[in-house]
Amino acid sequence: MLATTAVHAQVAEALNTIVVTGTRSEKTLDETPVPTEVVDQREIQRTQARTLKDALENVPGLQLTEIHGKSGFAVSMQGMTSDQVLVLIDGLPISASTGSSVDVSQYLLTEVDRIEVVKGASSAQYGSSAMGGVINVITRRIAPGWSAAGTADAGTYGAQNVGSPGAAHGNLRVSGGGEKWRASVAADVLDNKGFGVDPDAWTHQGDAIRREQYSGRLEWLPTPAGHFWVDASRYLETDTQQYEYFAPPSFVPQRKTEDITRDRFTYGGQWRFGNGVKARLAGVTEDYDSRSQEYSNAVPTATRAAALRTEHVSLQFDMPAWQRQLWQFGADVHRERLRQTANGVSEVAGNAERTANELFVQNDILFNDTWEMVLGLRAQDDSDFGTHYAPKIGLRANLPTGAAWKSVLRANFGQGYRVPNLKERHYLFDHSALGYVVLGNPNLKPESSNSFQFGGTATWNERLTLNANLFYNRVRDLIQTDMDNFTVVNGIARYTYRNVAQARTQGLETGARWQASSALAFNAGYTYTDSQDLDTGTELTRRPRSIARLGLDWQLQPATELSVRARYQSSELAASTSPARSPGWATLDFVLNQKIGRDVTAFLGVKNLTNRQRDFSNASDFGPVAGRFLYVGARISLDAAP
Repeated sequence: MLATTAVHAQVAEALNTIVVTGTRSEKTLDETPVPTEVVDQREIQRTQARTLKDALENVPGLQLTEIHGKSGFAVSMQGMTSDQVLVLIDGLPISASTGSSVDVSQYLLTEVDRIEVVKGASSAQYGSSAMGGVINVITRRIAPGWSAAGTADAGTYGAQNVGSPGAAHGNLRVSGGGEKWRASVAADVLDNKGFGVDPDAWTHQGDAIRREQYSGRLEWLPTPAGHFWVDASRYLETDTQQYEYFAPPSFVPQRKTEDITRDRFTYGGQWRFGNGVKARLAGVTEDYDSRSQEYSNAVPTATRAAALRTEHVSLQFDMPAWQRQLWQFGADVHRERLRQTANGVSEVAGNAERTANELFVQNDILFNDTWEMVLGLRAQDDSDFGTHYAPKIGLRANLPTGAAWKSVLRANFGQGYRVPNLKERHYLFDHSALGYVVLGNPNLKPESSNSFQFGGTATWNERLTLNANLFYNRVRDLIQTDMDNFTVVNGIARYTYRNVAQARTQGLETGARWQASSALAFNAGYTYTDSQDLDTGTELTRRPRSIARLGLDWQLQPATELSVRARYQSSELAASTSPARSPGWATLDFVLNQKIGRDVTAFLGVKNLTNRQRDFSNASDFGPVAGRFLYVGARISLDAAP
């Protein structure tokens, strides 16, 4: 009886997780009308995820792709590109390191409580860049009393190690306070020495990267109705790439270093008035600076400096229930500015600045205990592209259930849009050393889309949960690099961005979670995606048809837990100008967590146990970059005490 109760409690806890991203208001995961995935703190700890990229690896349907020319990763979903997926921290945007794609390797997880993933067009809720969906990182709130936690671990790439250890990681967080004032400070450092198929050779396939993140937060709770906060963080990255460039008849050693600083300051507050109105104001100012230096045979050849400033303020009012309706009103102000030079000469043409003023409204209508409808509309006035409207409608229904089953249906339609980012319009992306440059196009038009989602969730005896979701996305004026129309100047190919395609992506997402016993749980997900360039009738590039995830969590002993995660991705078209395909791949990870006493957990893990690594001699192979990685470490957590 106790085991059965534990099983029910674990599944019920997952279904009752509070999420906020889908409707910008608090709902349980079971009640939200928008398809949502959650990576909670327990999952982050059991898999020993260090970066946002690590935490997203096991979310069904997400595709993580290496950013061209860099060591980072971007995320896409439902066949939509990474430029069309909006990444937020506590509902506020984070700087995109490459145009409008966020490098999810550049956010460390010490302060993260959970990650919410909303699939499908969400521009009505969040504006531009949310065509394909939203990833919202929710940071931890500070509990009263005092607590501290820290982690230290190290790992090796075995024979591919460039340095020893291959990578080392450590973090520390201290937080606490009283009923009215609370504070926290955190530090997280990840030092990866890089790796190489032949570590003694000049070329290293894995960059040497040192990432550091420091943050501090102060909260004031003057009354139960009010909550105010300020949060400041600094991210530092040093990246070193080593490769060779063929200058007949020899290969010439090349090296590139990049130093990145991201200073982020957020502030906000919320207040519940006596009449039930809840007001929330939040804002962010972020400066993302990058300085890179290129060398050929140890001789400096190019210096590039970039500075991107993002400012965003959001105001939201949630009305009290009125005739089974929950109204929400809000406004956003967004500004961004880009500056970039190469060898002291500007690489930005024209005025690379953008401002957007936006208004949004939403009504959540609870017709009865069975039917719920969410209607939303956003109006955006962009300094460069004028006014745009994005509507959304969502429907949720509780189906008739028996004693054992509980079922929910969801249907959503939304229009998405994305204005061209500053780099796509104004930037000269100079990779002359690699034989090409990409020129910005100031005449680009915004992308837009229609997104349909239909699916549901069924739960049996609070032990088995099944879900399925059909999706259809139609994109107009898709922005991409025009690979067919280029010119050659002094042996260098010059490409530019164009609105070249009408595109369609469609498919099916499925998932299951089975709590077999109080000690054993399985989860699985499979996504099938069919994509097409409607102008040419051909398949879109870099969209695998099949993505699968499989997980197992086994409590071997009261203090011992084994977690296994398997990932599969089918082949994908490498380029529109060639039939070459990147081969499919599969990886397997496992982590063994051993609790030692009340406060200490030791862990041992292996990533990519099968050592599946891409063929670096094949330019069309986009499989895993890193091979097998073995690591060991420990975490200490001291619970808050008054």
